[in-house]
Amino acid sequence: MKKLIALSLIALALLAAAYASEAALGAKAAALDPEPSIAEMLRYAIEDEYLARGEYELIMRKFGSMRPFSNIMKAEESHIVWLRDAYAAAALAPPRDESASQVIAPATLKESFQAGIQAEIGNIAMYDSFLASGLLGRPENAALKELFTRLREASKNHLAAFQNALGRY
Repeated sequence: MKKLIALSLIALALLAAAYASEAALGAKAAALDPEPSIAEMLRYAIEDEYLARGEYELIMRKFGSMRPFSNIMKAEESHIVWLRDAYAAAALAPPRDESASQVIAPATLKESFQAGIQAEIGNIAMYDSFLASGLLGRPENAALKELFTRLREASKNHLAAFQNALGRY
């Protein structure tokens, strides 16, 4: 009986974890996953890049094309290409871009800069957690470690650009 209860509790925890990760994408999903596999890291990374590109595109549709959104959106497109290359190297198929159903344009331009700041902070934290993983210390994952490092550094630059834009607002 105790074994059945324990198994039931484990099954419920797994179901809750699966639901939580399905409800969130990108960095938010990664934050719920304390030990992601390489495939999960790739999924969270590309989802987060899709979300950033989608959000910045939506902001520019609402407020017009402007920097830093236009420059950063182009960078996000490059990041997606890099991640698709990583998927190909791992013989995996990347997930579809589901960002359109997830992003909403902030009400004001100031809130848009603030949203960009928060998105980049979450993105940096996600890559930091990946880079702290023992999986990326393995020789066969050296290229992925280098990619996640480049993506994190790019996000730091994006964060600075949004902070500067907000400061001038």
